[in-house]
Amino acid sequence: MEDAIMEKEEIRDIILDTMVVSLEAQLRALKKLRGAAEEVEPRSKGMSQIDMVLNILNAVGKPLHISQIIEDVEKTFGVKLERESLVSALSKKVMKEDRFIRTGKNTFALKGR
Repeated sequence: MEDAIMEKEEIRDIILDTMVVSLEAQLRALKKLRGAAEEVEPRSKGMSQIDMVLNILNAVGKPLHISQIIEDVEKTFGVKLERESLVSALSKKVMKEDRFIRTGKNTFALKGR
């Protein structure tokens, strides 16, 4: 009986967490559409998230976990990247065999290094 209650609570928590992430993404999108400039992080002119990651991985010359990549991008470029978005973008590049490889769970490196 306790296991069933525990499972229901875990399912409830997962659903609520998913809803929170979804609503936060929707709120960011609405603010962006509305032109809430104070909510938009400054970005180096002409440099995409992928370019920033490429720059970081090229500089260190070894695979990095996504947490370290995000930290290094923030220190180097003053831009705070969203983890889920960056993992998704890098994963797509890995699947297309475009510049990046995955060396472990959420760990990425430059192809050919």
